[in-house]
Amino acid sequence: PALPPHQIHLIRTSFEPLKPLGNTVAQAFYAQLFSRDPGLRALFRGDLTEQGSRLVQMIGAAIDLLDRPTSLRPVLLNLGRRHAAYGVVHAHYASVGAALLDTLAAGLGEQFTDETRDAWATMYGAVSQARQ
Repeated sequence: PALPPHQIHLIRTSFEPLKPLGNTVAQAFYAQLFSRDPGLRALFRGDLTEQGSRLVQMIGAAIDLLDRPTSLRPVLLNLGRRHAAYGVVHAHYASVGAALLDTLAAGLGEQFTDETRDAWATMYGAVSQARQ
């Protein structure tokens, strides 16, 4: 299901100040993720800086398509297939979602209101379901 326009707006406006800090945001995300679930570190075989850059680009691309779910769904399905091939299983998505929210909270500070957190959590829930 599509996100309500006000949630899309909250996600887009909160992500905007983080875009120029992409590498820093990605490294903070990985630190959160591996702290929360150290076993996931083994799934990341390549250079984390490069993967972090792709992560932030992917999040930005998904955010750009939030108001076009029929365009976003095939992208998410492809991403889900690739992650499954890397060894990602359903249980990992909870750790990733929590690490994402914690990273956003740390990066945005007071700008990460409860309403903004809810919007991101709703988006992540929809994205993680659509990848199946």
